[in-house]
Amino acid sequence: MAQPLSPRLTDPTTADQVNPAVSTKDRVETAYRQHSANMWRALLVYSGDPDVASDAVAEAFAQALRRDGEIRHVERWVWRAAFRIADGDLKARRRHLPEVDLAVDDPRPSFGFHDALMMVSPKQRASLFLYYYGGYPPGDIALMIGSTQSAVRVHLHRGRKRLAEILDGGPR
Repeated sequence: MAQPLSPRLTDPTTADQVNPAVSTKDRVETAYRQHSANMWRALLVYSGDPDVASDAVAEAFAQALRRDGEIRHVERWVWRAAFRIADGDLKARRRHLPEVDLAVDDPRPSFGFHDALMMVSPKQRASLFLYYYGGYPPGDIALMIGSTQSAVRVHLHRGRKRLAEILDGGPR
């Protein structure tokens, strides 16, 4: 497995520890500098929409700043908030989408990996991306996406199985 792109959320040496001498604004700024790029990429994979990813990252950090002193672990809180914000945006967009005729033939002969990744559920997509690209363990992923460690393991298992089915052209 590749090295993680950022410190693990459970690592006690991260800058996210509560230090009374460090203001909330400084902790949020540090978390933004260390994690916003990876968070944006993870949310892009999760949502499939750069606007949703950008909005969720910006709103999560803005909310963290507004909660001066209320957040104990800024990094964990911001990751979780960003995924919940993105999830809310996606649900709102689905409610307002026009009905699409799915019977149209797709002229593409096969799917690429990105196309296949977009066909698994958002939780599976986020779990796969954060596990393989981010290098996070299931416990940290659970904190980020608002799930349990067991559910993340199930998302990883089912996501891998579904990707194999899509990319190989049939069920396994």
